[in-house]
Amino acid sequence: MEYGLIGERLGHSFSKLIHEQFGFYGYELKEIPRDGLDSFMRAKDFKGINVTIPYKEEVIKYLDFVDERARSIGAVNTVVNKDGKLYGYNTDYFGLKTLLESNGFDLKGKKVLILGTGGTSKTAYAVCKHMGAWFLSKVSRSAKDGAITYEEAYEKHADASYIINTTPSGMYPNLEGKPIDLKRFKNLEGVADVIYNPLRTRLIEEAEELGIKCCSGLRMLVFQAVAACEFFIDKRPDDALSESIIKGLIGDIENIVLTGMPGSGKSTIGKLLEKELNKKFIDTDALIVEKEKREISDIFATDGEAYFRDVEAEVIKEVSLKKNCIISTGGGAILRDENVKNLAANGRIYFLDRKPEDLVPTDDRPLANEKSKIMKLYEQRLPIYKSTCDEIINAEAGIEETVKALLKKGE
Repeated sequence: MEYGLIGERLGHSFSKLIHEQFGFYGYELKEIPRDGLDSFMRAKDFKGINVTIPYKEEVIKYLDFVDERARSIGAVNTVVNKDGKLYGYNTDYFGLKTLLESNGFDLKGKKVLILGTGGTSKTAYAVCKHMGAWFLSKVSRSAKDGAITYEEAYEKHADASYIINTTPSGMYPNLEGKPIDLKRFKNLEGVADVIYNPLRTRLIEEAEELGIKCCSGLRMLVFQAVAACEFFIDKRPDDALSESIIKGLIGDIENIVLTGMPGSGKSTIGKLLEKELNKKFIDTDALIVEKEKREISDIFATDGEAYFRDVEAEVIKEVSLKKNCIISTGGGAILRDENVKNLAANGRIYFLDRKPEDLVPTDDRPLANEKSKIMKLYEQRLPIYKSTCDEIINAEAGIEETVKALLKKGE
């Protein structure tokens, strides 16, 4: 291996995609078990590597030189082999600093809480200190390494201005995780989560709901890679290229989620989008039928709506772990908050709004098999459709125009 990333588990990593788009070198992902790190580092069979969990601190003992900033942080995520001698740096510092500054986080004179005590928390501490934070404290369940507990954070530091999450809580595939309750902090100006998979963690979703400025870790990942590239080969990728990579990654990861009334055209539009975009089409109602081996009308008739909603929630939870898909949901999927949160983790939700009088009742939709039912459902659900979507798409102009409108949104 010449250049690459080492860590214990790398199945979620986007680093190879990023580095190879710089166009300077090939890049490998190498998973190393804990008992294999020693032999790998002593062999020195690489030109440059990035280091991730759980080795950012452990690799330091193998290095001949550690950059002053990395030494003060106590964590190394970039190692360069120079004629058999290993040099260590911390490019997470540059990535996080870029993330916070580009999102307008003004930490000067402010109280900042950093969630976690691992290597990335040390980096966050150094960045926040450099940016002029007045008060800094790490937060952890065990209060180790000088951290305070979450209860102490609630009781003594509810006036915090910024919260930065460096824990893995909420990381793929455990999307339900959320390390802290933001509603208990009344003065929050910003929330940053270094997690980049999913694009929106539960923490970020809560910040958005509360109207708090927030950002996730994808930009940090790309710009720490920019800094690593510079250490590897003494060349810095152009910032315009880096921005293009971020946009491309979001496009390659993000799902298009279609919500709306039964009969609003979600499945038809989804299939047409599949032909236009490099995204797989998934119909959650079809998956439910496949899972249950019976039609939805039969599920309602035999087991009732509550049972159907439970099955629907299971299917949506599973589908939400996928990337780069077009997901058509059942008309009532948005009735459960857990469904919306799961779909939003890696998806942008579009509500296809059609007038109820234009929707046609059919027997395979138990709650919309009569015109009067459709009118009543629309009235009940419209506020929920609007409040749970990222954007409303006027679907009155017809299928083709709706597809064009969605394609334009993705440009």
